[in-house]
Amino acid sequence: MNEERMYKILLGAHISEKSTVIGDVSNQFAFKVSRDATRPEIKEAVEKIYNVSVVDVTTMNVKGKVKRNMRGVSRKPNWKKAYVRLAEGNDIDFAG
Repeated sequence: MNEERMYKILLGAHISEKSTVIGDVSNQFAFKVSRDATRPEIKEAVEKIYNVSVVDVTTMNVKGKVKRNMRGVSRKPNWKKAYVRLAEGNDIDFAG
């Protein structure tokens, strides 16, 4: 996989209360990924960008929420989330 595709697959880290709890308990991290990304591509991108060893990748499609405002109803776009489990002893530091 070329380097340009790697950076298009990983759109960013998904930081939430649930993802931080999962990260502490089972060494997993959540990422927003491209809608057409596959599990092997996600695994390879995380391993090369963050220099860690990935054990497992779980993906899910998240439906966009319907929001109401004074002009009517709008819908947020659908997106894809990936939970990446790292090998024992590996860690990703987003703050540093």
